[in-house]
Amino acid sequence: MNRSRLVAVFSAFFLVVAGCAAPVANPNATTDAEDDWSWPEDPPTDRLGWENGYWYNESIDVDQSDGLNASERAAFVNRTMARVEVIRELEFTDSVPVEVISRAEYRNRSLFGNDSENESETVHADWNDQVWESILLVGEDRTIDEVFDELYGGAVLGYYSPSEDRIVLISDGDDPVVDRQTLAHELVHALQDQQFGLDDSPPTQDRQLARNGLVEGDARYVDRLYEERCGDDWECVGRPSGAGSSSGSFDYPVFLTIYTPYSEGPTFVSSLRERGGWGAVDDAYASPPVSTEQIIHPETYPDERPVEVTIEDRSSAEWVRYDHDPVGDTVGEASIFAMFWKHRAIDQTDLNRNTGRYSAYNYSAGPSRGWAGDLVVPYRPASDEEATANPNRRAYVWRTTWDTEADASKFETTYVKTMLQLRLGAKRAAPNTYVIEDGPFADAYRVTRRGETVTIVNAPSVDALDEVHPA
Repeated sequence: MNRSRLVAVFSAFFLVVAGCAAPVANPNATTDAEDDWSWPEDPPTDRLGWENGYWYNESIDVDQSDGLNASERAAFVNRTMARVEVIRELEFTDSVPVEVISRAEYRNRSLFGNDSENESETVHADWNDQVWESILLVGEDRTIDEVFDELYGGAVLGYYSPSEDRIVLISDGDDPVVDRQTLAHELVHALQDQQFGLDDSPPTQDRQLARNGLVEGDARYVDRLYEERCGDDWECVGRPSGAGSSSGSFDYPVFLTIYTPYSEGPTFVSSLRERGGWGAVDDAYASPPVSTEQIIHPETYPDERPVEVTIEDRSSAEWVRYDHDPVGDTVGEASIFAMFWKHRAIDQTDLNRNTGRYSAYNYSAGPSRGWAGDLVVPYRPASDEEATANPNRRAYVWRTTWDTEADASKFETTYVKTMLQLRLGAKRAAPNTYVIEDGPFADAYRVTRRGETVTIVNAPSVDALDEVHPA
């Protein structure tokens, strides 16, 4: 997975909840009889619920019918900051610049494209393509960067950039308007950055998604609580037409993988809060979740940690591992779930069943449940000339380990019989060996299980399987 994308790009990838206006309350009122009062003077020092001259439940004059002028935007942003403070029980230490741009401008900026011809970035792109191919989500007819560009361009509603300490919101109309839930969500990211720091990025795909389960889950949970207050307690700026919607088509199974933190993270954070209040959520930033298993199943955090999986390099002189750090990637339970979902190896309708109060989807399924650890190691031809002449001549070894032999057996059976043979038309070529003859995943596959461990070797041909990783 691209290391630079997660916090910035997917900060506003969420479903929306409609809200309505509610009466304004006096922040200092002690009885219901205190109805006629005037706003207190600005406090002598900063405090929760007040930011840059605005109280959290102060009335503001904002009309988005013709866009937002500078004073309206300032009032909207500062009051929302004060409200985020009240909900999250944390104080902003600095103001947060907010920019609103059109979707066309967002696409033109190419903020997250991979346009560099730096050799190390090219190696990473090729290596990353193999990781996504290993989970049968992106085949040899596309690159993961192409899929990401399509997905980001049409579905992102806004982002917070930790490196620039600013928020950028994308407006689909001609006038610069702001969706209040998107704004609240991104302000939570700014608050997280000020209080805990958001600059680091874990080394593997699964750990990135897991950490974002905390970061995005926190922001998503707060923006949901914000919307609930708009329905019950607070006067809120109306939501512009089409707020929270996305434009364009994109690869839905890849989206499901990347969306894991936004769907399962709020339930994870809600679980932490139930255990020990907001203090338990704050403490998690010092010891974030380390697997999507912990996000999907909050009861496994923090004690159930992934098994460290290793793969010895037994390749012939024809094949080499990529000069990449780390040499392999861990895809985790969420990505395996998306793989089975894409190929209808599980009941796709279960995605929308038993989701819980704060989760958009249900990522738990029999063949992916019981995951304990995995490692994908991509390979390329040893000859640079051959690698250049045949860009799809790649290979990988993917080893998964499971809580029990029954879990490993269920994964193996679903992978081979339902997905490879039934859905992708693979033919059995030898014991434990299968060949897909046509399509983006056309390759040879060897699948073996030993106890709780399943090892999948992929290569362009049956003969090449032993060259990559002998049986």
